[in-house]
Order: sequence, then structure tokens, then C-alpha cells
Amino acid sequence: MSERSRPGLAILLILAAGLLLSSQDALAKTLTLSYPLLLVVCLRYLAQSLLMLLVFAPRLGLDLLRTRRPLLQLARGLSLVGVTLLFYGGLRYIPLGEATAVIFLAPLVVVALSVLWLKERVGRGVWLSIGGSMLGVLLIVRPGSALFTPAILLPLGAACCFGLYQLLTRRLSASDHPATSNFITALVGTLGTGLLLPWTWQLPQWHDLLLMAALGALAMSGHMLLTHAYRYGSAASLAPFTYGQILTATLIGALAFDHLPDTWAVLGMAVIMLSGAALAWSQNRK
Repeated sequence: MSERSRPGLAILLILAAGLLLSSQDALAKTLTLSYPLLLVVCLRYLAQSLLMLLVFAPRLGLDLLRTRRPLLQLARGLSLVGVTLLFYGGLRYIPLGEATAVIFLAPLVVVALSVLWLKERVGRGVWLSIGGSMLGVLLIVRPGSALFTPAILLPLGAACCFGLYQLLTRRLSASDHPATSNFITALVGTLGTGLLLPWTWQLPQWHDLLLMAALGALAMSGHMLLTHAYRYGSAASLAPFTYGQILTATLIGALAFDHLPDTWAVLGMAVIMLSGAALAWSQNRK
């Protein structure tokens, strides 16, 4: 049996990845309420760097650091640092489920950047999907709601950075090993935030230090599961299930932070999920 003929396993892996990444976000939300944002982000990337060394260095050696596109790798790392800082910062003010729904605008940002940067042509269906997703965000962040504040710009900015990150990942996939890309990104995150850490340093308690290290472990494990999921199923067939992360984030938000989205927010999340699935279907037909 070929790897691509196991869609059931691929779906389970993609759902498990969403659960791990939602758990990471919930843990980050808890920690950033007590510690400086830069400290949490720096230790998260440091833990991820050390874990990747333990997992990949024995097999890849120095190849783990070899890249043909160092400037693109730097840009990719900085874009993910932007995602982490903006999204974690937004979680201080925005509920987990709604913030996760907003960051799932990233695939639509990829389309927009592909049109502007790569001069790709897209059809009417793609633009309708983009419009639908923007409508979903407006339903979540509607005038008069509790989320209609400047803080919503943080997850929106994270979605833009995440779209750029995905586009750079696509460009680098043809030249560099995935482990190299992820390790360099973790190093950029560690060094970039570590340079600013002395101005916001706060000594964490031991149990909180372990929780910050767990952020890196959850992030690495979640992305490894994503990588394996796409070995067993196509991106287009798995796209609807990636939006399961919105559901798990909403459930964790209800259990951990006692927040349930209202009817309009639920409708907005549904519109974003349907628009994203329609975009994946349209791209697959193309």
C-alpha cells in the first residue's frame, strides 16, 4: 500500500497536529499573562532549537545548517518570529478560538502575495473565497462587539506574516531540507528575541520554565505531525481538516478560559472555514 493511499491516517495526523498547536497557543496565552512576551517567545524557540538538535543532528550532522538560500531562510525565520510575537501578544486580549480563526486567513494572504509578488493569475472563485473569508472576519469582529478593538490587529498582522512564511516555505522547499528550514527558523527566533531579552528579563519559576520549554516541544511535534500527514494525503484533501484547529481552539478556550464565542462569531468562523475549503478545492481543480 502506498503512502498516498492512507487518507484515514492522514486525517488523524492533521487533527492531532491541530490539537497540539491549539494546546501550545492556550499554554502561551496563560504564560504571557504572567511573564514578558519576549521571554516566553525566546524560551519557546530555544527549547525547539535544542530538541531539533537532539532529533536531527545525529542523522544530518552539519547538513542541518547547510542552506542554498540564506537570505530567504533569514526572511522565513523573521516572518515566523513576527507570527509568534503578534499572535501570542493578541492572545492576551483576544479569545483563543476567535484569534485562531483570524490567523487562518493566512492561505488567502498567500494567494494575494502570489498575485503581487509572483505575478500568478487566479480565477474568480479564488477571489470569492478571499471575499468570503474577509466577511467571516467582519462577522467575528463586528462594530459594537467586545472584539472590535485595536487588539484584533495583532492576529490580523500574524495572519499576514504567516502567509509570507508559507510562501517562503514553498520557495525554499525546492532547495533546502525541511529539517534545515525549521532548525534555522528556530535559531533565528532564539537569537532575534534573545538580543532584546535583557530589557525585559524576568526570572521564571521552575514549573513555568518547564511550561515554556513545553511550548517548543508542542510546536515541533505539531509541525512534525503536519509534515507526516502530507505524506499520506494531498494538501487539497486535507485542507478542510486543517480547520479543525479552529474547533479545538474554541473547545480549549471554553474549558481553560471559560469563553464561548457568541452566535455571530460562530457564524464568522464557519464562513472562514468554508471559504478556506473552497479555496483549496479551487486550487486543486486548477
